[in-house]
Amino acid sequence: MSLTLLTIEICFEQDVVLTRQRTRQIAELLGFDAQDQTRIATAVSEISRNAFQYANGGKVVFSLDHNSKQEVGQLDSSYAACPLLRQVLTISISDRGSGIANLQTILNGSYTLTTGMGSGIIGTQRLMDFFEIESAPGQGTTVQMGKNLPRKAPVVTTQRLGQIIDELMRRSPSNPFEEIQSQNQELLHALEALRQREEELTQLNRELEDTNRGVVSLYAELDEKADSLQRANELKTRFLSNMSHEFRTPLNSIISLSGMLLERMDGELTAEQEKQVTFIRKAADGLTELVNDLLDLAKVEAGKIVVHPTLFDVGDLFGTLRGMLRPLLAHNSSIALVFEEPVDIPTLHTDEGKVAQILRNFISNALKYTEQGEVRVSAVITENCITFSVTDTGIGIAPENQERIFEEYIQIESPIQKRTKGTGLGLPLSRKLAELLGGRVWITSVLGEGATFYASIPIVYPNLTLSASIPQWQLDPQRAPVLVVEDQAEILLAYEKYLQGTKYQMIPVRTLNQAEQALGTFKPEAIVLDILLEDENTWAFLAQKKENDSLTRDIPILVNTVINNEQKAIALGADAFLIKPIDRFLLLNTLNKLVKRDRLQRLLLVDDDPVARYLFQDMLSDISLHLIEATNGSEAMGLAQQAKPTCIVLDLALAAESGVDILNQLQSDPTMASIPVIIHTSQVLEDPQRQHLAERTVAILSKEQPSRTRAQALLREALLKAGLVFEALEKNHA
Repeated sequence: MSLTLLTIEICFEQDVVLTRQRTRQIAELLGFDAQDQTRIATAVSEISRNAFQYANGGKVVFSLDHNSKQEVGQLDSSYAACPLLRQVLTISISDRGSGIANLQTILNGSYTLTTGMGSGIIGTQRLMDFFEIESAPGQGTTVQMGKNLPRKAPVVTTQRLGQIIDELMRRSPSNPFEEIQSQNQELLHALEALRQREEELTQLNRELEDTNRGVVSLYAELDEKADSLQRANELKTRFLSNMSHEFRTPLNSIISLSGMLLERMDGELTAEQEKQVTFIRKAADGLTELVNDLLDLAKVEAGKIVVHPTLFDVGDLFGTLRGMLRPLLAHNSSIALVFEEPVDIPTLHTDEGKVAQILRNFISNALKYTEQGEVRVSAVITENCITFSVTDTGIGIAPENQERIFEEYIQIESPIQKRTKGTGLGLPLSRKLAELLGGRVWITSVLGEGATFYASIPIVYPNLTLSASIPQWQLDPQRAPVLVVEDQAEILLAYEKYLQGTKYQMIPVRTLNQAEQALGTFKPEAIVLDILLEDENTWAFLAQKKENDSLTRDIPILVNTVINNEQKAIALGADAFLIKPIDRFLLLNTLNKLVKRDRLQRLLLVDDDPVARYLFQDMLSDISLHLIEATNGSEAMGLAQQAKPTCIVLDLALAAESGVDILNQLQSDPTMASIPVIIHTSQVLEDPQRQHLAERTVAILSKEQPSRTRAQALLREALLKAGLVFEALEKNHA
């Protein structure tokens, strides 16, 4: 709703001065302060002068607008109930001139008329709360502008509006000289305010300069302290890395030998002896755990842990953890460790070892602080992440302690805590590892009812750098090519995972035509053939390659399919037959057997520790081979040249020389460069060194393993990847 206060016709130059006077009077009566009165008067005066100068006159209309539908007569009674009511002083200035041709350019600030009109419009626009201008060639220009009444100003009711109009009628306009004096006074006040602000800014700049000097000095001091802390951190990490081998070697021997005693491998123990050996084993396990946690945490803090993304399934990960953590349940049969079967969980592409370490810490903590009930492990997909959860029915954690448990060395006081040992580093390490993988960890718990630890891990490691795809049939000279004829993508992915890190390079083809092309390009060490290829006569292909093709007759063919037709496959020339689903160890063992062709297996063990050699030999009971031992580099080189072993197992920390130097000598000799090497050491490897060695060896095994069974499993896997054959594995499958 709009009510007109005053209308002024601009016909002469004095009318512009009059318009300015009246604008200031109206603004004063409506409750604007002196500064706003000057702003409004200046804006109206500028546009009025434009109308007189460029259009030879115009009309100025002052009105009071309400942004509410209420009638002015109702304002006295209902304003309190209508807090959104706002009143606006609106001034409309119109002319009948030729219009502004470059209006949009002027409003954008990119063009100014030589007469200065453009700058006046832009300045006016900044002085008012709203500003609208319409102009068309030959139809004149209309400017609408307004200023919101101050919130503290009284509401202009009908009665107050009449008073304002009466007051305007009583006030006679002053002459132009008085108006110029008034403008000069306003300018003087404005200049004085600007001078005061300039003095304040000067003083503020001095204070900022002083503060800046202090900040620069503080930064210099902080840089010095940061450098000092960095050096101290590097010294700590170097010390821990160097001392870890000194700790781990005797600890590994103690754990292994005590394990042999407890397993009664050399005869029975008395009850007292068993108790003493158990105490020794537990003390060594505790010290090993402390050393491992300290080293891992130090490496994470130093930024020296490198993420090694691989493809793996959650189901396989749960299976590994189930077997690894089963011994922790031996002391308490009233706890059930339950792994829920993953449903619709995609394959993860991240660091499997670090995810396993996070879950292992969660589960071991849950088992430690749960006296009865269950510990349940599950995984669900949430957006682009897999959220793992470990829920227990233990003592729970109070709300005020749920964040503290992720701080280093913090352990919450409880009756169970006094009976259990821990380092207070497992949960902080888990959080840092999850963040390293781009995820996070958190907890929900009710005191006395249990707790649930969560770890949300991205399905694909965020910083994953995809390597360029290998051109089709590009051979790696250090690996033996195996042609895999398979048309199912998921099975090819399984083959790729199973052969990853082995001496074999998988060359995948989906059709028999592609297989023929590949065989025309290179000669594989073996062929893995699926019989049920879509629209393909694979039986004829098998027979043709074994009977009619002299170039492929001696290439061993392994038929791996879902139908049990072994007799037909063997009759047509297949050298071996397996039934899907694929078993990794059996696949590798069969390939090794086909490639070796019953040649004698020799294994060269290079280690100067007699205890380590004794323990290693004890783990080879299920494999038929000839073990050769060397204690130094020269002896190892001589035996390798003479015996041509199937595989070399090398310790890195020899007394007289470095195992890396021996590895360099072996791989620089063309006659021995193709012999697969397995690293078997208790030395802690930094991630760059581990990655470099992993590219040159079949596997890197630690002498520190939680159990003999686990150590045997890892060694068997490494030897299979190196090309050795396990007869026991074949018998078990049969």
